[in-house]
Amino acid sequence: MIEFDQAMKRLRSVNGYLGSAVLNFSGETLYMDEENTNVDIAYSASIFNDAFRMISESSLDVGFAEASLVEARTEDGHVFLVNSSGDTSGDNFSKLTTFAIFRDDGNVALAKMIMEKAVKNMSQAMKEL
Repeated sequence: MIEFDQAMKRLRSVNGYLGSAVLNFSGETLYMDEENTNVDIAYSASIFNDAFRMISESSLDVGFAEASLVEARTEDGHVFLVNSSGDTSGDNFSKLTTFAIFRDDGNVALAKMIMEKAVKNMSQAMKEL
């Protein structure tokens, strides 16, 4: 079993962190942390995940690979989605997306690095199940 809480622990300690989720390929929430915000993280993550999948499809349409990161910046915060590449043989079970929201003054660069590493590790663990 994957310890999502442990995998996301470093992200929760980044300055400006407000909340996060881990979604499977179909958009179901596998992990959620909404303690620091009044936002419905599961709902928000699902909406952003739908947009992320449409962006990924558009990326493929123009001849690029699937999108691996999408960021929405506003004047008061950031929303990130980072996608694992999963198994290139078409195994959607191991494909995961991490979702996080940060205040505008948060350490965005560090958050992205941690999210990319975490989603890759969680995806590998899913592949091994």
